[in-house]
Amino acid sequence: MKSGTVAVVGRANAGKSTLINVMVGEKVAIVSPKPQTTRDRILGVLTTENYQIVFEDTPGFYKSKTELNRKMQKTARKTAKDVDAVLFVLDGHDGVKDEDINLLKSVMGDIPVIVAMSKIDIMPKDNIPLNLVKIAEVEGVKEIVPVSARKGRNIKELIETVLSYLPNGEKIFGDDVISNKSEKFMLAEIMREKILLKTDKEIPHGVAVVVNVFEKGKNGVYEVNLDIVCEKQNHKSIIIGKQGAKIKEISAFARQDMEKFLGAKVFLTTFVKVKENWRDKESLISELGYKDDVL
Repeated sequence: MKSGTVAVVGRANAGKSTLINVMVGEKVAIVSPKPQTTRDRILGVLTTENYQIVFEDTPGFYKSKTELNRKMQKTARKTAKDVDAVLFVLDGHDGVKDEDINLLKSVMGDIPVIVAMSKIDIMPKDNIPLNLVKIAEVEGVKEIVPVSARKGRNIKELIETVLSYLPNGEKIFGDDVISNKSEKFMLAEIMREKILLKTDKEIPHGVAVVVNVFEKGKNGVYEVNLDIVCEKQNHKSIIIGKQGAKIKEISAFARQDMEKFLGAKVFLTTFVKVKENWRDKESLISELGYKDDVL
């Protein structure tokens, strides 16, 4: 059978996490319209009778001066060098920019590179051939597959293309494994996703979530207690909202997804804390879970 690992890389907000979720058929990575949504190296495992593909979702390439972002960029580039194939996701709707081409060239090497041109459902059809030509001019690109994760277009074709570059071998994970991340990790990510979605441009990516309590009671209800950590006092005020309205909205939104994910009721309590400029402080980065052996 075919079995191998695939690094999914590209510019921030290109649609990498959405594409992986669709290919795996389960939510293994959070999604938001903001860059830097993905911080960790998250595995999404697709297993059938004939093959197993381990997709490695990586932080998007994004210009930022924080210490956390430096670690994230290091993770993305390291992952792209230690796999059987690289899937470079390029935002077709945004158009093929020089930055995309330069990033694509930077991941070229001995490992086969496949390009998924994403979001074709929201881009002018006349632009598709022009974008394909630009990508094809990059020496070393093995295949280009235009896709729409949202509409499910060409997903099967993309998987078959990826498979053609993977070796024969034994399964890396058991049949029931879909991700390398724990339930506790996913609950924190679900909350972070809802904060990003519900606060829009008001809150930058200086938000972390720490789960303090994750226990299942005798009645089958999970107790989840977590801290939302932001970088500034005014960010805390925005997250809490007037008379606590915003945090109630975010928590209700998150709890629905948590219950869907766990398949059980959730009793959720949240606290919002401020840790000034934590993304630039090594000790706080590690304290909040972003260690070098995890990223």
